[in-house]
Amino acid sequence: MIRSRAANDCGKADYGWLQGRYTFSFGHYFDPELLGYASLRVLNQEVLAPGASFQPRSYPKVDILNLILQGEAEYRDSEGNHTSARAGEALLLSTQAGVTWSEHNLSKETPLTRLQLWLDACPQRENPLIQRVKVAQRQSYTLLASPDGDQGSLQLRQQVWVHHIELQPGESWSTKLHGPRAYLQSIHGSLQAETHSAQQQALVCGDGAFIKEEQQVKLVAETPLRALVIDLPV
Repeated sequence: MIRSRAANDCGKADYGWLQGRYTFSFGHYFDPELLGYASLRVLNQEVLAPGASFQPRSYPKVDILNLILQGEAEYRDSEGNHTSARAGEALLLSTQAGVTWSEHNLSKETPLTRLQLWLDACPQRENPLIQRVKVAQRQSYTLLASPDGDQGSLQLRQQVWVHHIELQPGESWSTKLHGPRAYLQSIHGSLQAETHSAQQQALVCGDGAFIKEEQQVKLVAETPLRALVIDLPV
């Protein structure tokens, strides 16, 4: 089964300093049918105005994966750690009890745009508070995050694999899935998604899709494409 989640149907926020699009229930947006998917709890695309900040806050035990699409962000925690990430980089924050985080758009001129995932973390596992990787440009496939940090990827505290795909029109990419569920997100561009059971789903920029009980998925780009496939066995 593959079922689309159109960008226009997602929750939205516009506070002036912050604009957001929420795939699942988040903040003021609540849908009892959309409280997450497997261990994926949050998938937000947000834009912070120049100079804007999220004030320090605590989090449940999740891995927060921020993929920076535009601008540069700085993250500070209550333990005195701080780091920055810019467009073309991804940052993983491993939340811990009693530790708060803040996020800041470092530019006074350029908006900060990023895609953010929250993934449930196994209670018994601990990782470094901060991990960061560069996302290879003009490379059709990058393993962005995985349970064991394979191929230099960010190491998650959960059995989840996050695949980053960039394709040109007519190019395709496919992968076998580890378990019964996955989520597909188009960051920009249009595509056809095909599953092992021969189902197809067309997606355009910002659309997502729930994938369930499929052994593999194939993406075929119709325009220049950037997308994530989030493999969610748990």
